Amino acid sequence: MSQGVDADELLRRLRAARDWASAEEERAADETAATAFRVVRMVLDRLIDPAHHPVAH
Repeated sequence: MSQGVDADELLRRLRAARDWASAEEERAADETAATAFRVVRMVLDRLIDPAHHPVAH
């Protein structure tokens, strides 16, 4: 069965996933992969800070 996590742990995990997606975007083999990771990063940015409107790099 899954263990519940508190808000701080959830935020830590979201930030770690965002950092991972950002790193993968930078080393993507092609523009399609980079775009996919960019979208993931942007969604995670929005979950972390709903008022934040990420800008695609």
